[in-house]
Amino acid sequence: MTRVRLTEYSHGAGCACKLGPDELSFVMGAVQDHASTTHTALLVGVQGSDDAGVYDLGDGRALVQTVDIFTPVVDAPRDWGRIAAANALSDVYAMGGTPMTALQYLAWPRDTLDFDIAREVVRGGLDVMAEAGCTVLGGHSIDGPEPTYGFAVTGMVGTESYVPNSRAEEGDALILTKPLGVGIITTAIKRGQCPPDVARRAIETMMTLNDVAGRCLAQGGAHAATDVTGFGLLGHLREMCLASGVGAMVSTKDVPVLEGARELLQLGMWAGGSQRNLKSILDFVDSEVGEDDLRVLADAQTSGGLLVALPRDSVDEYLHLVAGSSVIGAIKHGVGIKVIP
Repeated sequence: MTRVRLTEYSHGAGCACKLGPDELSFVMGAVQDHASTTHTALLVGVQGSDDAGVYDLGDGRALVQTVDIFTPVVDAPRDWGRIAAANALSDVYAMGGTPMTALQYLAWPRDTLDFDIAREVVRGGLDVMAEAGCTVLGGHSIDGPEPTYGFAVTGMVGTESYVPNSRAEEGDALILTKPLGVGIITTAIKRGQCPPDVARRAIETMMTLNDVAGRCLAQGGAHAATDVTGFGLLGHLREMCLASGVGAMVSTKDVPVLEGARELLQLGMWAGGSQRNLKSILDFVDSEVGEDDLRVLADAQTSGGLLVALPRDSVDEYLHLVAGSSVIGAIKHGVGIKVIP
């Protein structure tokens, strides 16, 4: 297999390739009330900007469904496949669900990249799906100008135990289960300027499943949850605040950041998707910190952690059960996000 740098074959990296929050809002505004997006059995749909759809089966169970695809975020084919799978599964975990089945999607530039590389991508994705206990039923492939890979995942959750992003309550603690900085680091990887040890830590983070964090949501009585991906921490927290009718406070000193990310940011490693995130969120944020701190909070993540609104009396147990999780702020009365040092 010819060694190539996969990130050279895409215009962006991972979830930074997503449409920006404002762009997506404009597009989806035309279909919010479409007949195909409403149903009496629909518990969570497109109207709430949530991680996945939830459909009541009528017997105490509900389907959880999501889809996630993106262009190469790292250069190693198998690592990219693993990250794509972990990222797609995360939306089910964020709803408190258990992944059951998946369909994979592959776009491949047949005249540019060897199919041996595509085999490694798929193998990595299937490895993680097996780790998650999720059965891959099949999928779809096309010849495309950029390599693109991902999954549509279906899971199950109890109708009384799913965790949307819309029920955060004043006084809840805000918990983040993975460090930020992935978008900064993957931008440096794409530009060939990332130290190997920094890259490896970011890759390990992205490949780590949010399964434990998701299983512990119901146990801790979580009021709301979302995974932090393409819109960055602030963008996904804004969605939670708007859906729940609350405000929030975030303390930057308590937000975990991958080692080396801030140094790379100083060197100009910041994705276009992250720039769109920050521009989109500024009117919703009251900041007492510098621009670099805001850039970290708006950094587009790929396969990021869960952001959880949790009752205060459940915090210690959740932190104990979910390794690497941190309290980064709180849900407050009012509108907007206050960012403090």
